[in-house]
Amino acid sequence: MAHVAQLELVQETPFRWRIEQHGEMRVPGRVFASSALLPDIATDEALRQVANVATLPGIVEASYAMPDVHWGYGFPIGGVAATDVAAGGVLSPGGVGFDISCGVRLLVSQLSDRDIAPHLSALMDSLSRSIPRGMGKGAVWSLGSADELADVMRNGAAYAVAHGFGSDADLARCEDGGTMAGAEPDAVSERARSRGLLQLGSLGSGNHFLEVQAVDTIYDPAVAKRLGLFSGQICVMIHCGSRGLGHQICSDQVKAMGSAMVRYGISVPDRQLACVPVESVEGRSYLGAMAAAANYAQANRQVLAAAARKAFFDSIGTHEIDLLYDLSHNLAKIETHDIDGTPHQLCVHRKGATRALPPGHTDLPADLREVGQPVLVPGSMGTASYVLAGLQPGGAFFSACHGAGRALSRHQAKRKIRGADLRAQLENAGITVRASSVQGLAEEAPFAYKDVDEVVATCELAGLARRIARLRPVGVVKG
Repeated sequence: MAHVAQLELVQETPFRWRIEQHGEMRVPGRVFASSALLPDIATDEALRQVANVATLPGIVEASYAMPDVHWGYGFPIGGVAATDVAAGGVLSPGGVGFDISCGVRLLVSQLSDRDIAPHLSALMDSLSRSIPRGMGKGAVWSLGSADELADVMRNGAAYAVAHGFGSDADLARCEDGGTMAGAEPDAVSERARSRGLLQLGSLGSGNHFLEVQAVDTIYDPAVAKRLGLFSGQICVMIHCGSRGLGHQICSDQVKAMGSAMVRYGISVPDRQLACVPVESVEGRSYLGAMAAAANYAQANRQVLAAAARKAFFDSIGTHEIDLLYDLSHNLAKIETHDIDGTPHQLCVHRKGATRALPPGHTDLPADLREVGQPVLVPGSMGTASYVLAGLQPGGAFFSACHGAGRALSRHQAKRKIRGADLRAQLENAGITVRASSVQGLAEEAPFAYKDVDEVVATCELAGLARRIARLRPVGVVKG
């Protein structure tokens, strides 16, 4: 047993710990972590945030933390919490995050690492030219009007496909078929719209990237074959979200909910947990705006995938790059789950956490139903990424980790290494780098993150998802 401030932490299994209920907590906290990962968690404020989330009205089962958990805005990043809609359960923007529907897309080619070795520099140059990135404006697709932006927010990746960015086969391998239902563009402020108009098809900055990767380990050959994965295969992973549009929606909604809470008699231990009942006017407004941002994010990744495919054709001469899967790790969804044997409609917040549906789940596309939902886990720059799959019985409302999880802040990372030195280290390790900012490279140094191998192994041993394949970086494009 360990103690963190006033929190009592009890080990339930080798890979799950319980924060005992105290004070205003309505449910316990549950942290999925190995003993190697837990000390990293215990030294920051993430556990306190897990306990704070457990005070939300209508929360059921537990406030969960994934193995990559770390401090965030209101909710910890790597936090999962579900509230019972019919019992006055609340919805909190802090449980989704500022980058609404930030997520990961994995494209798979029929090329091997040996095939592209002679062309790697040319490929990375082509990708660098094709992929707008950084904090400001710049996009693959310059939308012509506010009406066109509204169409993107309603229809997501499907709208991009209809305009020549990819095919219907892509949509079959996107979460929600590439379009989240219930989007309400009218709930999105003019400020948010203006930020999104000129950023569709762009990476942004921070931990977002486009990475060329090679499959270096297969853990489950049968499932890997079903997913089209083979040893040495070249893949492209894209990690980004809804850009300035989603960030502004979160800012707007946190402010609105902070003002509205008093009308519903809600108080929270941290103002960053501003929330309202799911079935309130404000709750419905947030869900509509959030879905609009999610559709923008899906379209953003769809457009970037089209740009990546073109870069492959221009430099190597192949268009044969298929979408394995696209999913979000920053969303709140209305889902049905059994609580004590009875189905309940829940609002499931996943912030820095990925949905991990098990084999047989009816929400999966038919060709994935036997194997379970792919779970894409990007590593830190210079380290491995993973493909996992959901399993039965799963846990935390069918949720899994979303990445390695930060161990150091961006400021701390920059104090430890110069961007130019990190670039040299990566290049010496055989990773070709194209970055618009060496400072941004330093912020995302691999040592600033937890050990992704340990995080993923813990996820599997805790029964959240199982490993299918490991991918190593070959080349990276960053803002």
